[in-house]
Amino acid sequence: MTRSARPGTVVVVLLGLLGGYLAFDALDVVPGMLTTAEPWPQAAPFPTAPGAVEAAPPETVFPVLPQSAPVPDPTDIESRVADLVAKKKLGSRVGVVVEDAITGETLGAADDDRPMTPASSQKLLTGVAALSSPLADKTLATTVVRSDDTLTLVGGGDMMLAAGKGRPGEVNGRAGLGDLADQVAGALDATGTKKVRVAVDDTLFTGPGIAPAVEKANKAYIGIAAPLGVNIGLAGDSYSSNGPWSPDPAMRAGTIFADRLRDQGIEVSGVVRGVAPDGAEKVGEVRSAPVSEITEFFLHTSNNTLTEVVGRLVAVQAGEPGSTEAATHAVKAAVAGLGVDLDGAELKDCSGLGEGSRLSARQLADVVELTIDPAHPTLRDVAVGMPVGGLNGTLYDRFTGDNPARGLVRAKTGSLSKTRALAGTVVTADQRQLVFVVLADSIPDYAGNALPIYDDFVGSLAAYPASG
Repeated sequence: MTRSARPGTVVVVLLGLLGGYLAFDALDVVPGMLTTAEPWPQAAPFPTAPGAVEAAPPETVFPVLPQSAPVPDPTDIESRVADLVAKKKLGSRVGVVVEDAITGETLGAADDDRPMTPASSQKLLTGVAALSSPLADKTLATTVVRSDDTLTLVGGGDMMLAAGKGRPGEVNGRAGLGDLADQVAGALDATGTKKVRVAVDDTLFTGPGIAPAVEKANKAYIGIAAPLGVNIGLAGDSYSSNGPWSPDPAMRAGTIFADRLRDQGIEVSGVVRGVAPDGAEKVGEVRSAPVSEITEFFLHTSNNTLTEVVGRLVAVQAGEPGSTEAATHAVKAAVAGLGVDLDGAELKDCSGLGEGSRLSARQLADVVELTIDPAHPTLRDVAVGMPVGGLNGTLYDRFTGDNPARGLVRAKTGSLSKTRALAGTVVTADQRQLVFVVLADSIPDYAGNALPIYDDFVGSLAAYPASG
């Protein structure tokens, strides 16, 4: 029988084998973590493409241009304006202004002081009025207050509510009725309340929901201005600028809110109009995007309903009623207060859809000039909120192809049956920024015939002096 090895001997043998393995590991003969080789050099940073940095959204970018860029020759610009006005397709009433953006010098003009129909270019005044007031950085609250078994949904001017959860990254739908219902359901649960009635308080605004000056044929392009609504008062969930519109956007919002409460297990006995009682307990609140972003939205999309809502908010902010009449008065007063001579101007609504509004090309040019003036930085959102030619908004399908103004023109459009307007800024080939307005309100035949004429004119300014 073989004798067992002593424990000490076994340990020595094992240590010897282990030491040998570690030695081979260090020499990279066997796999392991040790090595005597030189360490690998530290990896170089992952290469990035030149200029591969996160850029600001196009809507918030405004060109930084050299102030020493040459100013176009006024004689040349006057000649181009004269050629434009002579176009028979534009009719007999054509107002034009071309100014140097830095000095304000008029480089060319025609019938620039005649009051004319501005159409949607009038929205520039509403935008300037909103952003020159304390409204600019404010958000609009939609609240719920409780009194006994009644919940009152109180509109604070947000017609861009989402029907369900809010969408923090969007302007339309930033605040959601679903989120508001979650808050309220939590408050009701804390008191054991399971049955309520919903009242809708839309008393912030007064008078007709659509300006009386809007003709029946144009009502397809505007909804009722209310202090609360879902998807800007549209009857459906998708965005459109020409309806179909809800006949009562505030009550529709109340009905949707009641449905969201029912989703939370709350029994709702009915939805009625009402006024929030003084001292009622607030049990929920959601807030819109800032008014500055809402203003950019209506300029970009030329949304009439939203423009009228913001105009009424300007009036309320000024201590006036939330009516069309008060809104037009407040907008006009705000713009005049910034130094624009509005003598002879008439505003029948805030969006320019109504019949009877009058502004001159000169007045519109002065308003555009305000939006790019460094002395008024709060108005810059009006300038950058205007559509960019060939890229987005109401100019996405204009200034396309080889038009030199593509991407270099920002302008507010205007369209009515006999009217076409375009007011904004353009950058020349020499990198000089110009302010321009083209306005015609007695266009014969089809008013859309004016668009390529306008675009060619502005394109010639962008190409200056190459086409001169």
